[in-house]
Amino acid sequence: MSPSAVCTGSLVLAATGLFPVSGDCHWLSIEHLAFFGAAPVKQRVVIDRNRITGAGVTSGIDFGLTLAAELLGEERAKRAQLAMEYAPEPPFGCGSPAAAADELVEALHAENAAFQNEWEIVARRAAAALQQKVSP
Repeated sequence: MSPSAVCTGSLVLAATGLFPVSGDCHWLSIEHLAFFGAAPVKQRVVIDRNRITGAGVTSGIDFGLTLAAELLGEERAKRAQLAMEYAPEPPFGCGSPAAAADELVEALHAENAAFQNEWEIVARRAAAALQQKVSP
């Protein structure tokens, strides 16, 4: 398995040119993948050739189990899931922007706007700097 990432770690893969043809990132930062020429796919876990990417933090468990199945077989991954008693039952059905009420998504966007603006500036600078290094 080649480099893989969960959450905003996917931006690091994109910045290094290792992002797969299709992959995912945390929903608040997924649009930043485009700065690096990457094409996002909104899924909890995406397998593209020899790379795996995942969405937000909680998809990291799904990511880990998927990777375990790829590397060690489904039976070992199932044992790991049982050993950690991973049987998600979230108390609220709003764990993704698609499932959450629009006003909740908008509120989270508003609460994170300053951070996301800074994050976008950093991502654009990184993409520009990397572009200069690869241009003749």
